[in-house]
Amino acid sequence: MPRERVYRTEAIVLRRRDFGEADRLLTLYTPERGKMNALAKGARKPTSRKAGHVELYIRSELLLAQGRDLDIVTQAETVDSYRPLREDLLRTSYASYCVELLDKFTVENVENQPLYELLGAALGWICTARDLQLTTRYYELQLLSLVGYQPELYRCVSRGEVIQAEDQFFSVADGGVLCPACGPQRPGAVPISQAALKLMRYFQSNSYDRVAALNVRPLVHAELERVLHRYITYILERQLKSVQFLRLVRREA
Repeated sequence: MPRERVYRTEAIVLRRRDFGEADRLLTLYTPERGKMNALAKGARKPTSRKAGHVELYIRSELLLAQGRDLDIVTQAETVDSYRPLREDLLRTSYASYCVELLDKFTVENVENQPLYELLGAALGWICTARDLQLTTRYYELQLLSLVGYQPELYRCVSRGEVIQAEDQFFSVADGGVLCPACGPQRPGAVPISQAALKLMRYFQSNSYDRVAALNVRPLVHAELERVLHRYITYILERQLKSVQFLRLVRREA
């Protein structure tokens, strides 16, 4: 079906860079069109009406016109500015990580409305969360599910048997848990405590409101971060740029 010449869409700005003398090239994530690039002409001019509505991590209602190579943003109006992300460096760092994670797991022009809604919700959670690590781990597991990489947490990925209530192993190559009999035999499998595994399962099957009420011990936080970052790095075959910056800001904070 041919695309309409002029159309409206909500969008969250994932990335931006200067283009030409006064324009900005935007990477957007939208509910109906997935990830896309668009040009905001004149957005760097002090008098531009679009400038404040196409900043990083802002959710806006856009009017776009189809162009030969790039669609053009002709109007923009903020839906949610997520203001705390611009006032708190630690929250900004977590938002940057969440946005980069989605960016690396997606390709252009593939619709995934639940993923758009997850990102919008996550930016809102990060604005107010008392435990940013908890929020981020929940977001990671929800995103992995939506992009087809949900880890298996209930059955041994080698034998297929139901996992018992005890410490287990986690294999990034196999995408899930291994029982104590299989784990030591699998190269690269790492131990995972019963507490961490139980928490990951809870994240997979409960709403954010229920998860946000939890109090998690620092040792379990650290273990979950290690396991999930190891798994994500294996899938993407790269370390995200925002990870080191986030760790630096977190140490300073």
